[in-house]
Amino acid sequence: MKALILVGGFGTRLRPLTLSVPKPIVEFANKAMILHQIEALCKIGVNEVVLAVNYRPQLMSAYLEPYAEKLGIKISYSHETTPLGTAGPLALARDLLNDGQPFFVLNSDIICDFPFGDLLAFHKAHGKEGTIMVTKVEEPSKYGVVVYKEDDGAIQKFVEKPQQYVGNKINAGIYIFNPSILDRIEPRPTSIEKEIFPKMAEEGDLYCMPLDGFWMDVGQPKDFLSGMGLYLNSLKQKAPERLATGPGIIGPVLVDETATIKPGCLIGPNVTIGPNCVIEEGARLVNTTVLEGATVGKNSWIKSTIIGWESTIGKWVRMENTSVLGKDVHIADELYINGGKILPHKSITSSIPEPEIIM
Repeated sequence: MKALILVGGFGTRLRPLTLSVPKPIVEFANKAMILHQIEALCKIGVNEVVLAVNYRPQLMSAYLEPYAEKLGIKISYSHETTPLGTAGPLALARDLLNDGQPFFVLNSDIICDFPFGDLLAFHKAHGKEGTIMVTKVEEPSKYGVVVYKEDDGAIQKFVEKPQQYVGNKINAGIYIFNPSILDRIEPRPTSIEKEIFPKMAEEGDLYCMPLDGFWMDVGQPKDFLSGMGLYLNSLKQKAPERLATGPGIIGPVLVDETATIKPGCLIGPNVTIGPNCVIEEGARLVNTTVLEGATVGKNSWIKSTIIGWESTIGKWVRMENTSVLGKDVHIADELYINGGKILPHKSITSSIPEPEIIM
């Protein structure tokens, strides 16, 4: 079986992290976003993953090559020279996908439990052209809502940002299709959600399956941190042995075995600490991701923050309100950073009292 992952564009929503690496290989819970997906696909028998990519494909390829070998999977690349939306990449990769078998398609910036096996079984059972996963949201008026028959999952229509309640399920960005869908799509910029799905639903050829458990599009910093919390709490239920325990840990907390946490720290809840990081004495971290090689100084207080690779935080620093440091950013002692987005390779010597982008 094959799968197409829509790796897409420049990752502008997740800057400044994506100024250093493409979004799919930014580490989410100490593993590249896209590896969460590829590993889950491998488990149910997918043996080739096609990445629809138009930004830094060589970097992606170099990063993923050892993982492909380790997982025993082929990773192919379908290179868009111009952005083709969410449907055009399927047409571009037609020759790679059209082997007579159903194939998966997914967006690269979503995180969930990826129940691909259940989705495949449901798709085969109803026998139609396509199946999409849907997920429940609290405020459906902010999204495009999927209206479907509860008894069999047949999709009736899509309603964009409904002002009156029509349902609370939205497209989760995970699909499985028969190859016949490729005949519907031309290799031009096309939206699968707006141009292809409504026609399929009209013809009775599109079904949906509700997704159990957590789901988050982690393509921007606030949602990245929210998704991390959901993921860690899921691990707490399903694989608690992977989480850190001990003095000063308020779970769930995920710590790479090569990281160093000095005495007197208070870490968690919802914290991920990457490889070769150092958390100095007395630091307090909550709802925060610390990426590889970063250091947090003594007695610093860090909340709702993403600390980029090889960055350093001084002593007695306070950071909060979805602050994001790019790669190799250095924060001097005793500063306050409130919602700062700081581009790579900067040294910050004065506080950022209001949210702003530091170029």
